[in-house]
Amino acid sequence: MPSLDTIMPRLAAINQQHLLHFSNSLAPAQQAALLNQLATLDLDTLPSLIAQYVLAKPQLKLPTTLAPARVYPNDPADTANSGERRWDQSAARARGEALIRAGKVGAFVVAGGQGSRLGFEGPKGCYPAGSVTNKPLFQIFAEQILATQRRYSTIVPWYVMTSPLNHEQTVSFFRQHNNWGLSPEHVRFFQQGVAPSIDMKTGKVLLTSKHEVATNPDGHGGAVRALHVSGSLTDMQRRGVEHLCYFQVDNPLVRVIDPIFLGLHVGAPDHSIATSGEMSSKMVAKAGSDEKVGVFVLADGRTQVLEYSDMPAELQSARNPRGDLLYNAGSIAIHTISVEFLSRLATDARFALPWHRAEKKIPCVDIATGETITPQANNGVKLEKFIFDALALCKQSLVYETLREEEFGPIKNATGVDSVVTSKALQSFRAAKWLDGAGVAIPKKPDGTPDCTLELSSLTALSADELRGGAGGGGGGVKLPKAIERGAIIAL
Repeated sequence: MPSLDTIMPRLAAINQQHLLHFSNSLAPAQQAALLNQLATLDLDTLPSLIAQYVLAKPQLKLPTTLAPARVYPNDPADTANSGERRWDQSAARARGEALIRAGKVGAFVVAGGQGSRLGFEGPKGCYPAGSVTNKPLFQIFAEQILATQRRYSTIVPWYVMTSPLNHEQTVSFFRQHNNWGLSPEHVRFFQQGVAPSIDMKTGKVLLTSKHEVATNPDGHGGAVRALHVSGSLTDMQRRGVEHLCYFQVDNPLVRVIDPIFLGLHVGAPDHSIATSGEMSSKMVAKAGSDEKVGVFVLADGRTQVLEYSDMPAELQSARNPRGDLLYNAGSIAIHTISVEFLSRLATDARFALPWHRAEKKIPCVDIATGETITPQANNGVKLEKFIFDALALCKQSLVYETLREEEFGPIKNATGVDSVVTSKALQSFRAAKWLDGAGVAIPKKPDGTPDCTLELSSLTALSADELRGGAGGGGGGVKLPKAIERGAIIAL
C-alpha cells in the first residue's frame, strides 16, 4: 500500500503536492483511497503532458496534401465514386467466413458511457433500444455474437470495455441476464483507463473532493492500453484470435462480425501479404456537409480521420465534378484491427497514440477554502486519445463503404438527430427491407417507409441474404408471414 512518505516526494517533484493538502484531515479510509488513486496515475509523464497540452494549446496543422480517402464501394461493381477499385465480394466473404470458423475473430465493444444524456440512469449498454421489444443494446449485440457462433460452429470471444463509473453495474447486468445465452468464459470485462483533469490556467491537477483526484476517461484510444494492461491481448493470443471487430455501444444496427468486411481486411486487392489486415474501417456517405462526423481522408499519402471540428468549412462543402460532396466518407467508429497491430501500439513507444485536448467545466475543490466550485465557464482540460489515430500508424489501411440504413443508427440523444426515435425508425426500416427481399409484403407509406413497426432479431437472421435463404422462408428456420398488415407491430 502506498504511503504519504512515498507519494509526497513524487508529487513535489512535479509541483503537484497540493493534491495532499487535505490529507491530514481525512479519515484513514479516505486517506488510503486518495493514496491508492494517486499511485495508479502516471505521475512521471504529467509535466510533459501539461506543458504540451494544457499550458500550451496545440494548433491543428492541415496535412500538406489532402485528398478524399480511397474507398472500397459497398457494391463491388460501382466504381463511380471510388475509381477502379473493383473487388470480388464472394471471395471476400469466403475469406472472412474461414477466419470466423477457425476461431480467429473476436468482438470488442467500447461501453464506458452512461445513459444520462438519454434520461436513463445506468450504463448506456443497458438502454432499451429494440424497436419493438425494447431489448437493451447489450442484448442486441449478444444475440449477434450467439447467432454467429451457431452459424459457423465457432467461439467468438467478446471483450467489453467498461469505465470505473459503470463497471460493476455492467457486470451485474450481464449476470442478471445470464449473458443472453453466451458462455461466461467467453465474455471478458475490463475497465477503461483514466487521465487526471487539469486546471487550464495553472496546470494543477484538480481535486473533485478532498480525498479524490478529478479524472476523466482517457478516450476510446485508451482502449489500446486497457486491452494490454487488463491481459485481454494476452487472452486473445492464447485463444488464437488474430483480428478484433471494434464497435461502440450506442449503435444497435452495427454488424458486429461481418465476414465480407473481414475478408476485405485480410485480403484487399491492393494490399501486400506483409501489410494486409492491420486496421480497416467502415464508412457511410455523409447525410450532408454539416453532419458532425469525422471524415476519412488521404493525408500526405496515409488514410486518416479528420474531425468535423478541424475541417475548414470550404472543405466540408467542397463538391466533385458530379456535384457530390468531395469529402463524403463519414467515420462511424466501426473497425477491424489485428491483434498483432494492437500489441505493437500498446508496447512500442514509437506507436503511441497522441493526446487530444478538450476544454470543459469541471467541478472541483478550492484548495484555499475546501469548498466545492461549480464553474460557469470552462476551467479545466480533459485529455483523451482517439482510436482512429492508429490509422496513420498503419503501413496500409482500408476503408469500406456500408449503407447508413444497414449499419448506422446510433442512439446519442434523447430527441432529434441520432436519437432513440431515429434509431428505432432505422431498425424498422432495415427489417422491412430485409423482409421485403425475402418475399414478405410490407405496407408502405407514401414516402416509402414501412407503415408498421418491425424488429428482426439476429437469432432470426444476421443478414438480408440469410433471411432470404433460411429454411422455411426465414433465417434460423423461422417461418415468415406472407404479408404484414398496415400498422402492425411485430418482432421476429
